Amino acid sequence: MKILTCTTPGKFEYGETDMPVLTADHAIVRIKRIGICGTDLHAFEGTQPYFSYPRILGHELAGELVSFDNAPGFTAGEPVTFIPYFNCGTCVACRNGKPNCCTNIKVCGVHVDGGMVEYLLVPSASLVHGEGLSMDALALVEPLAIGAHGVRRAGVVPGEFVLVIGAGPIGLGIMEFARIAGAQVIAMDINPARLDFCKQKLKVAHTVNAKTEDVMATLKQITGDDMPTVVIDATGSQQAINGGFAYMAHGARYVLVGLQKGEICVSHPEFHKREATLMSSRNATREDFEHVIRCMKSGEVDPTTYITHRVHFGEVKDEFESWLNPANGVIKAIVNME
Repeated sequence: MKILTCTTPGKFEYGETDMPVLTADHAIVRIKRIGICGTDLHAFEGTQPYFSYPRILGHELAGELVSFDNAPGFTAGEPVTFIPYFNCGTCVACRNGKPNCCTNIKVCGVHVDGGMVEYLLVPSASLVHGEGLSMDALALVEPLAIGAHGVRRAGVVPGEFVLVIGAGPIGLGIMEFARIAGAQVIAMDINPARLDFCKQKLKVAHTVNAKTEDVMATLKQITGDDMPTVVIDATGSQQAINGGFAYMAHGARYVLVGLQKGEICVSHPEFHKREATLMSSRNATREDFEHVIRCMKSGEVDPTTYITHRVHFGEVKDEFESWLNPANGVIKAIVNME
């Protein structure tokens, strides 16, 4: 079968390898769609933590279930996606219902080879029914689940102001699920086109351009001097993450969905006087995947909104680097395998 490998930062190579062989408690999925996410882009750049080369990228995936062992309720030929965070099931996190931060986690396309292949072997326990959704929609369940998980971590309640820093695909998903939770969403970015997307496509009422506006003054004006009670970072930028602490209301929660390689720096007195809460949000759980699928089926989330670029598998090597350029307006690139 055909594969595409990121051999070193900045370099892809097409190749061929043997078809996967079905093993106990696993399933083989014929890949139909691949979503390109920030992790893939950072891996290509060489800036992704927890990463080594060579690696086959791809974890936002949808396909057709070919064969399986021990997957009750599934049928060969049905459309599926899957939870691409393969957990051990026995560590302290898994025993406490947090398989998304398993101590031995193997994320598809990060720690182990991913879905830029024609056929992929995955644990049967990771399979998720397609529920009648299109292949495009199923490929977008995983990135939207990241956002849904971050909102759930924050414990968002109706009416409160939620500031989402970073209007990339993950940030946009956070905005959607904060809205669904009843929040008053504030989008912040430095890219005017992204902020326009938030207003036009996602109907976000409040946007802040961190490059051209007085952020503190604008946030105070929007929130009636209170400041946001939830701040969620989706930038993965050290500067943005460190700056986000200043935007918290007293008693606020700050959730880091974005990830960067450096240290977090915060004024302890400023943080302490707010009795603030800082937490990370890693990956997502089956509960989040199911929430996303329900919202897609109900029409609360339109996955096609996010797709701005589409290529065939054979074009990825030549097109991939262009998706790093903000001027190209990429929200979500989708790879068709057919």
